[in-house]
Amino acid sequence: MKKPEKIQPRNLSAQLQYRGMGNSPGSHPSSAVSNSFPGLEMDFRNIWKNIFEGIVLLEYSNLVTGVDENADKKIKALMSEGPVYELITADEKKMTAPLTGPAHRHTHKLSGDVALEWSNALAEILPKAGQVVRCKFQNNTNRRKHITVDLKVRHFFDVDLNSNGKITSQRVVISRAMAGPGDLTQSLCSPWQNDYRECGCFYWAASRPDYVNVESGSNGKSRGNNWMEKDRKGDPEANYIVDDFADARLVTYDELFTGWEQALRFIIAGKDEPPLKPSKK
Repeated sequence: MKKPEKIQPRNLSAQLQYRGMGNSPGSHPSSAVSNSFPGLEMDFRNIWKNIFEGIVLLEYSNLVTGVDENADKKIKALMSEGPVYELITADEKKMTAPLTGPAHRHTHKLSGDVALEWSNALAEILPKAGQVVRCKFQNNTNRRKHITVDLKVRHFFDVDLNSNGKITSQRVVISRAMAGPGDLTQSLCSPWQNDYRECGCFYWAASRPDYVNVESGSNGKSRGNNWMEKDRKGDPEANYIVDDFADARLVTYDELFTGWEQALRFIIAGKDEPPLKPSKK
């Protein structure tokens, strides 16, 4: 009997969707908690900061934090006064958006322009890899000062180019120019408890529980516990405690650092693990 021929995917879309035998869905980049924000596995934003040749951006905002030594004078001017220039447009696409509304408890900023999330802001720029686009920067200490330079967009994937700069082959491997060894994890918190405690929202559902011991209350609404509560008894009438770092009813950073083994417990089918039975001697 003739052995079946193996199908070798040639286009990037097919290669990106491939999942090795035995790998769970969560092992795929499209379903990882860190596909666009920092997680316990990697911080994908560290790729975008190197999207333009000649400059380095902050991984979570549009601030220029460095320029290449061999860059021309106009590009080097972006760091002549220190890290004060911010990318506001690229190829006439806005990299910022106005922020309005009440202040969050973690920020004092009520309004103004803030940087867009990179994966969204650069969606129309990435297809121009290998091309030059016009970028406009604004001084955040004197917003009347602007610098406009033409920068080449880097290739996201590892590619082979011919003498004319055309792609001859490409692989589903992030380009070393976009992310070198260690770059994907360099901005993660160490120890891990920092990130683990800080993100108190449903975004973390894939990495740690949030709303546990959930039951129907007497009023027909769901009731349950925040997993970070110190005293969880599985009471169906318990009120969910909204995450607040200063709330003494919730596990603190220090308690996670010094005794996470005691502070954290397994969740089985959405419920706290049962108490350990005393061992028989």
